[in-house]
Amino acid sequence: MKITRLITVGDAPTLAELLRANREFLAPWDPVRSEDYFTANGQQAVIEADLQQHEQGAKLPHVILDESGRVIGRITLNGIVRGPFQSCAMGYWVSAGHNGRGFATRAVREMVRVAFEELGLHRVQAETLLHNVRSQRVLERNGFVQFGMAPEYLNIAGRWQDHNMYQVVKPSSATG
Repeated sequence: MKITRLITVGDAPTLAELLRANREFLAPWDPVRSEDYFTANGQQAVIEADLQQHEQGAKLPHVILDESGRVIGRITLNGIVRGPFQSCAMGYWVSAGHNGRGFATRAVREMVRVAFEELGLHRVQAETLLHNVRSQRVLERNGFVQFGMAPEYLNIAGRWQDHNMYQVVKPSSATG
């Protein structure tokens, strides 16, 4: 059973509600957001921009679904670069009520498969705050390995914070 699907503009009200309900839970891991971000109109604008980048081949924005098909989070392949790089970065979140139940692990597994088998990418990268052990375990369960630490990498929760850098490389893609 698929646990993700391409996001649609119709997901905006559900995502806005989820984001409002999980605002405190997600705040330590997210950039500071404007109030508009937590509204259906704000989410519609985010989704429309994401889908435009998707049409250009630069992004694959999905929602994460529970067993009944309800939206419980998001997962996105960002910054898809072709040519000799064939790489992207992945970001994801799952609502507090669904956290720790394997949804993120399964969604990451599904998106890595899509990246390698459907998009033909060579590498998927993800970053976590140094203290985000749960997300690190999700990545490690999916074959990601830490390859470094980037000082002051992203502005999260209102300040520049260090991030551990993880990657997974497509198996058997070495040439030479």
